[in-house]
Amino acid sequence: MRRNILITGASAGLGAEMARQFAAKGRNLVLTARREDRLKTLQDELTTAHPGIEVVVRRLDVTDHDQVFEVFRSADAELGGLDRVIVNAGIGKGTPIGTGRFDANLATTMTNYVAALAQAEAAMELFRARNAGHLVLISSVAGLRGMPKAMTAYSASKSAIAAVGEGLQLELLGKPIKVSVIQPGYIRSDLNEGVRKLPFVVDTEPGVRAMVAAIEAERAKAVVPSWPWRPLSSVLKVVPVSLLKRVI
Repeated sequence: MRRNILITGASAGLGAEMARQFAAKGRNLVLTARREDRLKTLQDELTTAHPGIEVVVRRLDVTDHDQVFEVFRSADAELGGLDRVIVNAGIGKGTPIGTGRFDANLATTMTNYVAALAQAEAAMELFRARNAGHLVLISSVAGLRGMPKAMTAYSASKSAIAAVGEGLQLELLGKPIKVSVIQPGYIRSDLNEGVRKLPFVVDTEPGVRAMVAAIEAERAKAVVPSWPWRPLSSVLKVVPVSLLKRVI
């Protein structure tokens, strides 16, 4: 059992709900995010509801790469070894390319890909040292294809981190270190609050329940929730651009 779990981006949305569901399973948690006040509120909630677990909170800006390594190493030492790291922190503030907001697309790419790569590096450094562990990379169904307009940089960043996961899976095939790439469909969260067009959207709790089940099964790749996103993902990969444009 992966008893000691670190989750980035845990102050709200999918990260916070994953923390709640793993806490209910009796896991010790390291919760990181920039908003430390929210983390402490969540810490109080979880330790009150589940007094038998340990919940550690750390303020972390994942775009500060040196801090990522420092926090991961100190959390690993404090809990006596991290068994699972969930790279979840991300943003979705992109804009159509060439419309004068390179800053927004750069921020999305730096957070969702470069910072995620730093987190993967920090986690794998710990796991390689003991030849054990489970790295979980939260990608998105949006990373299955290039997406238009405000989604372009976001989809590219999620595709990139999925490729990192697959590369590690090839390298580590048959070895004790496991790597999972989770590709959620539309799940209600702070990230998509106010977005009108969200086909097949599900509420946070059931959506994250599907994510947690895939993580616990340590699946190499999982599109969640399975219905309707698993069959849709197969279609998305092959449908011609002319047809794709009609539905997104």
